Amino acid sequence: MTSLDRPTTPDPDAAPSADQKAVTQAALFDAFGGIRGTVETMLPGLLFVMIYTINKDVKLSAIAAGAVAVLLVIVRLLRKDTVKHAFSGVFGVGVGVAFALFTGSAKGFYLPGMIYGVGLGVAFTVSALVGFPLLGVVLGPVFKENLSWRTRNPGRKKAYTKASLAWGLIFLAKYAILFPLYWWGDATQLGWVLIALKLPPMVLAVYFTWVFLAKAPPPIDVIAEYEAEEAAEKAAKAAARERGV
Repeated sequence: MTSLDRPTTPDPDAAPSADQKAVTQAALFDAFGGIRGTVETMLPGLLFVMIYTINKDVKLSAIAAGAVAVLLVIVRLLRKDTVKHAFSGVFGVGVGVAFALFTGSAKGFYLPGMIYGVGLGVAFTVSALVGFPLLGVVLGPVFKENLSWRTRNPGRKKAYTKASLAWGLIFLAKYAILFPLYWWGDATQLGWVLIALKLPPMVLAVYFTWVFLAKAPPPIDVIAEYEAEEAAEKAAKAAARERGV
């Protein structure tokens, strides 16, 4: 540690500790919503597919999916839990419901999410190729490193680049399967395949992220650095006042 009690720049050749791996795993689990967030993301779409499979009623299926998404947010608000993942789900479901009701087609419910997924795949891939990996922007605040990995921690930049590329390729592969079904399959087939492919690609992408980051140097805690600098500045001012400067 320095005289300001600041974290030093990590050694790029240092082996990751068990604690670092555990912290990385916990941070990723929280960042991507954990089990509850995953269930909240999948439930409205699953309900839509189930109802549509039974009665082919687009309007009823869309309204039921939208109502469940809103209910999940209300439950979180009542429990005073974080609502970022639930709100994200409500927005996505809301757009899908609007498309389904406007077009009168069950495929309309899925189209906005599919377009968004392709956009994410392209964004992750391009960001990795240009050296500004999107996953580092997303996860930097989670690890309290913000964008310090870009210039001060090349090992983590490399890890974020690999992870972003993995996310991009996984997303693009997923929608390379889904879009032919959207064009040539029926809405029920598309819905069930979408549900089946909802979780495995995400789990695979998160796993690759954990593998790359767990082997990378630890993050530089820029929040701790800022607080240390602020404390040192206050101490210096107090010392100056005592000396009558």
